[in-house]
Amino acid sequence: MGDKLAIHGGVKAVPHGTIKPWPPIDDVDREYVLKSLEQPTHTCGPNYQALEKEFAEWAGVRHALFCNSGTAALHMAVVACGCGVGDEVIVPAYTWPSSVTCCLHHNAIPVFADINWDTMNIDIPKIEAAITPRTKAIVAVHLHGLAVDMDAVCDIAKRHGLRVIEDCCQAHGATFRGTKVGLFGDVAAFSTNQNKCLVSGEGGFFTSDDEDLFNLGKTLWYFGESRPPDGSAEFHTYGMGWMYRATELTAAFARAQLTRLDDYLSRQKENAARLTECLADVPHVILPAEPDGFGHNWYNYTVRFDMEALGHSDDAAAFRNKMVGALKAEGVDTGVWQGWPVPKMTVFQAKNGYGHGCPWECPHAQPVDYSIDQFPVAQKHADWHTGMTTPLRAPNGPDVAEAVAAAFRKVMTNIDQVEQVE
Repeated sequence: MGDKLAIHGGVKAVPHGTIKPWPPIDDVDREYVLKSLEQPTHTCGPNYQALEKEFAEWAGVRHALFCNSGTAALHMAVVACGCGVGDEVIVPAYTWPSSVTCCLHHNAIPVFADINWDTMNIDIPKIEAAITPRTKAIVAVHLHGLAVDMDAVCDIAKRHGLRVIEDCCQAHGATFRGTKVGLFGDVAAFSTNQNKCLVSGEGGFFTSDDEDLFNLGKTLWYFGESRPPDGSAEFHTYGMGWMYRATELTAAFARAQLTRLDDYLSRQKENAARLTECLADVPHVILPAEPDGFGHNWYNYTVRFDMEALGHSDDAAAFRNKMVGALKAEGVDTGVWQGWPVPKMTVFQAKNGYGHGCPWECPHAQPVDYSIDQFPVAQKHADWHTGMTTPLRAPNGPDVAEAVAAAFRKVMTNIDQVEQVE
């Protein structure tokens, strides 16, 4: 207490270079990528095919298709579930926009449900309240690597005849009651973007145990066709394909990283446990939850500042930004992941995705209400939170978690100095 904060010229709590960048690159990555570069097929070559098989085995799913992004995989999932013009899809009010815009890609209408404060995931009772005769599917987003209660979601879906799409883009290896996410719903999507636990720069997987649904979603991957990439079948387009293939080089990088994924996840859990232990008595910091039966992968360690106790309920986002600035000055790699609920974004407030009000003005659609006051928990979370990814990732260890916690303690016990920030 009484330490001068770095934002006012004090010494950083986390010295420059303490936090190592993500992802680690080693000789395995170089070997896979260089061998891929030197062979003749750079579209769907041997690494591409091997990666799909290896990821399916790792995930425990029958079918896995590698594509160019998690967003593409989500779009394929929407199509696989038969969601189209005027159909409604229930989505969480706080998530990455792709979890929602994937519905717009196929002219379906997102219907938002607020989130649960403790888990930051969709609030299960709000799902049932959002169902209408036009509802076709539910998107269960395992946000920041914590699984949604999939027993409850699948029970709702079964009783109402709905499909379930699992958004696992941040949740590689996360579990619910001992089972990996991606195995509960009808289809699932994973991402291998730069920030994800499995990295290929950009990329993703569309997965399913249902061969018919898998093949239906796959039509978007290759010009809307069902023919394989080798051209052995007759060329025939069944719909608007979106060309979602990735490359052989990208697949090679993903294969190399997959060999270390389980080690990465173990390191994240170890670092998260140490960070939680060190932050337990830091004032005015609300720590992330991991309920019994849920196996967090700690993709993102998200905390909330107790703005009521701090006396900043009325200017929560602005004061949160001051605290984030103070933490960054101390050397903590942290930031606001999403500063607003998704329904607050312009495309949903304007209801004008394609021009002329489409798809909301489509004659097959029914009116939906995106008034922000329906989502108070999402708004509160957006205003109170900050998240951390890199400090928990390999090659960083528990010592980095300890340094990050020390920085939090320094800032949170010198709030008077934060108040002085212009």
